[in-house]
Amino acid sequence: MIKDLRARDIMIHDVHVTTPSDLVAAAKLKMMRCNVGGLPVVDKEKIMGIITHRDILLAGGEALGLKVNDLMSKDLMVVNMDTPIKDITKIMVERGYQRIPVVEDGKLVGLITQSSLIRAVADLDD
Repeated sequence: MIKDLRARDIMIHDVHVTTPSDLVAAAKLKMMRCNVGGLPVVDKEKIMGIITHRDILLAGGEALGLKVNDLMSKDLMVVNMDTPIKDITKIMVERGYQRIPVVEDGKLVGLITQSSLIRAVADLDD
């Protein structure tokens, strides 16, 4: 049942990331090559923030020469692997998030996106 789903059932395990010291241009290129709309920002496996394609577009062309740390969102809402789907969807709706990092002991272990959430619910019919 849908209500029994937890973050561990929904999350993407193979997460593409960037670091705070990477250039915004490099992060943008990685997003394009990996076909993702955002990247968690990780330093030594610890989640530091998130940068999205939208962040880069809103900052304009000059942002490409900046470091990811200068542009990333730092005030993140994260969940752990046992967080229920109800709490995850509530965060997404109330905060307008399209992606939520999944952490254990401060380390990034996965990422929940709107697409991964929809995919998990659709797979319940199988």
